[in-house]
Amino acid sequence: MTLSTLLIAILILMLLGVLPTWSYSRPWGYGPAGIVGTVLVIMAILLLGGWL
Repeated sequence: MTLSTLLIAILILMLLGVLPTWSYSRPWGYGPAGIVGTVLVIMAILLLGGWL
């Protein structure tokens, strides 16, 4: 398992943790999920482009 694959897996788990469907994260809204989702998309583009 490469470092980039591990990083993407951790980001996916973080994205699931900050979704406002969980009771502890409802007051946060969609802000944290949007940030983590954006980072995940950037990482996926870098991985598919061969830069990571």
